Amino acid sequence: MNIRYRDYAPQVDSSVFVAPGVIIAGNVHIGRDSSIWFNTVIRGDIQKVVIGERTNIQDNSVIHVGEHHECRIGNEVTVGHNVTLHGCTVCDNALIGIGAIVLTGAVVGMGSIVAAGTVVVEGMQIPPGAVVMGVPGTIKKTKSNGKTIKTWAAEYVEFAREYRALLQPQKEQGGRNG
Repeated sequence: MNIRYRDYAPQVDSSVFVAPGVIIAGNVHIGRDSSIWFNTVIRGDIQKVVIGERTNIQDNSVIHVGEHHECRIGNEVTVGHNVTLHGCTVCDNALIGIGAIVLTGAVVGMGSIVAAGTVVVEGMQIPPGAVVMGVPGTIKKTKSNGKTIKTWAAEYVEFAREYRALLQPQKEQGGRNG
């Protein structure tokens, strides 16, 4: 469901897959071939949310902004299930693992991995290609495998196409009713 908030209506490219149960509110821009999965909430109420191309935001995630911080997510980013991104920047080709939390003002560098369950504290600057783990998150190594992250992003573009077809009314699929 898209919700207009104040003077802003979400701007979602026509190629984006938006699963049932998703709420997108306010000043939100979502780029081509991205996918937003079941029961995710994206709120651009006091600042802007920008999601790039071929990015997937998986089930039950929450994306919100800070009072003075937009939330920007780059191209070909994978955001796992139950992730919270709050007023942060996630650069291209990054992976945010299941249940991770990235707080206000943090920057996740290009090709970086934030491991499942990690909490990236306010203002943390993660360099490109780093792997971050723990509570609070600490950099464990650099030189993550950006190629693998791109593969996951490409897989989710295909998953989105398949789900879009599955969710079309039966008569449009040429299938049987009942």
